Amino acid sequence: MPHRRPDPLAVKTLLEPRAVAVIGASAEPTRIGGRPVDYLKKSGYAGPIYPINPSRDVVQGLTAYASVRDTPECPDLAIIAVPAKAVADALTDCGERGVSAAVIFSAGFAEVGAEGMALQQQLLDIAERYGLRLLGPNCLGAMNISLGLIATFSSSVQSGLPHTGRIGFVTQSGAFGSHCFALARERGLGISRLVTTGNEADLDAADCLAYLADDPDTHVIAMHLEGCRDGERMKLALDAVQAAGKPVIVLKGGESDVGAAAAMSHTANLAGADEAYDALFRRYPVFRARSIREFIDIAHAAAQATLPRGNRLGLITVSGGVGILMADTAARLGLDIAPMPQAAQDELHAMWPPAATRNPVDTTAQPVADPAMPADFQRIMLRDGNYDVLINFLSMLPLAPALADKLRGPLQALRADYPDAVLMIAALCTPEARRGFEDDGYLVYEDPTSAVEAASALTQLGQRMAESRPWERGDAPHAGDRPSPRLEAGRRYSEYDCLQQLAEAGVTTVAAAQATSAGEAARAAERIGFPVVLKIASADILHKSDAGCVELSLADAAAVEAAYERITANARRHHPDAAIDGVLIARMLSGGVEMAVGVSVDPTFGPMVMAGLGGVFIEILEDVTFELAPFDDTQAKAMLKRLRGYGLLTGARGRPVADIDALAATLVRLSEYAAANADVVHSIDINPLMVMTAGQGVAAADAVILTQETDPS
Repeated sequence: MPHRRPDPLAVKTLLEPRAVAVIGASAEPTRIGGRPVDYLKKSGYAGPIYPINPSRDVVQGLTAYASVRDTPECPDLAIIAVPAKAVADALTDCGERGVSAAVIFSAGFAEVGAEGMALQQQLLDIAERYGLRLLGPNCLGAMNISLGLIATFSSSVQSGLPHTGRIGFVTQSGAFGSHCFALARERGLGISRLVTTGNEADLDAADCLAYLADDPDTHVIAMHLEGCRDGERMKLALDAVQAAGKPVIVLKGGESDVGAAAAMSHTANLAGADEAYDALFRRYPVFRARSIREFIDIAHAAAQATLPRGNRLGLITVSGGVGILMADTAARLGLDIAPMPQAAQDELHAMWPPAATRNPVDTTAQPVADPAMPADFQRIMLRDGNYDVLINFLSMLPLAPALADKLRGPLQALRADYPDAVLMIAALCTPEARRGFEDDGYLVYEDPTSAVEAASALTQLGQRMAESRPWERGDAPHAGDRPSPRLEAGRRYSEYDCLQQLAEAGVTTVAAAQATSAGEAARAAERIGFPVVLKIASADILHKSDAGCVELSLADAAAVEAAYERITANARRHHPDAAIDGVLIARMLSGGVEMAVGVSVDPTFGPMVMAGLGGVFIEILEDVTFELAPFDDTQAKAMLKRLRGYGLLTGARGRPVADIDALAATLVRLSEYAAANADVVHSIDINPLMVMTAGQGVAAADAVILTQETDPS
């Protein structure tokens, strides 16, 4: 089915209306229909507010109307807070009045089953008839803080609004949105927009992303996702965000179960929806948070700091033990804790001989007596250490107001001299001290490890911002003059057919032949060269070893003939109904590193290529990584570096260096082949893929290709 492009203009109409109607408006400010009227009045929304309530002439001091048809002017936005069975009539009135967008609070639609789904489709039909755009149903609404548009019934607003700021929130869960709203307010974070999308009958998270990409008030986007129905639309929205140069912080929950058919494929068995999301996020300036605390922390940090382009981290501390703890965390996260140059270390020693000056730099407790020392030391670290981020651990010193003031003055001067540096303070602070440091442009954390985690997130975002590029569409990135062969829907491919297909796609395969008699097999083996491997040739027998249908290291023609008879007999005994095409004869490879590579298809984002170490042990080791197809050589090599066992390819412990260039090229060609057959392929397994020493290439020794129509499920 065709993909709908994200529609930022529809979200703009919803979040920037000139007039608002509240259908189901209540005179009681604490009721669901009364809260948006109350919030709009108190937040300073400048446009007309039209309460719709046929039983009242006045609602909360405003003239009420029996129907949206009766308002003095046509509102751009209608907030609908009526029972589910009344929503269709209310929406029809909106359509006939010419309302452009509606927020539907009401529940009882697709989230409750088939009857609710039918009601939701009715709403969508009405909206399409009148060109009316919907947020929801079953949503908590939306906010445009700078405009004073508080189109929500969330009780969290009753405790106050956050101040206007640079972070735009999108969430599919209303309760999660309320929680983040409250956290942001308590933390003093500034918010530009907050949208909860609910059932996403019409407008969805991708539409909101595209709107926030264009929104001048939003500099950082924080998005909570439960799922995504249209992967292409999400990619287009992230393209827009990337082009706008805005970082995205994502909190994604949920992992899908893999169907029973996955047991037929190593690749599919190791893949789930979560890997597809991770692969998607790596393509863009997206940081995936793993907790609500991290979600809020990193959104705040990204909104306040310039994103660094490198990952060199400088640490300065009043506690050697905490310095070690921060360094351990930094090393685990892959940050570069580069030592200070020796000349700079000597300069620090001259300033305070007891100091440890390598990195972490330890001032001991001397800042109590010399409050200028943390700033003086950091000035030298920034000047000579070339650090992208500095974290200053001050323990509990800022809890003493007088000492906090003395520390702050020199730190203000440092901030002024290095306005673009990412500077952090990890300390226990009074609320006043924290606000002061933050006003001066410092990121402040109570927990020093949280500060290091934030530094890691900022460096990841900075690097992805520099490296990311819009999604490759159309021709594969390196297809060149080699068009990928097409798979045939419904065809069951034998292993020999699979190897032929892959060879045509540019994947180097082991020398192989197929035979239908023992003599023919022996002659083929002599042409290929001994030793050889024999396997049953049958698309109906996937797990050949389990049926005794594989024999290795056959050294002469007699051994091949005898093996042929044993293998075919075993195949008939274990799989009497299988179609037998003969046997496959292949060159026996030795040496090199055994890899498993393959393709699985995510229902939302399409083909994913897998690479993993371990050969037959891959599902035990689970050292695998995934990338969405297609991709280029740079992404292929980055993919390999994510493997825990990458050192086996680079010559660890005296092993020969493997042909990483040939392996990366194979992954690229496989990604092109998968993308070209996205509408047909179900899964591809190449296991093992033998990776020989550098310059010697690779060879696929075993392959299985399943099309969607031949999925055994």
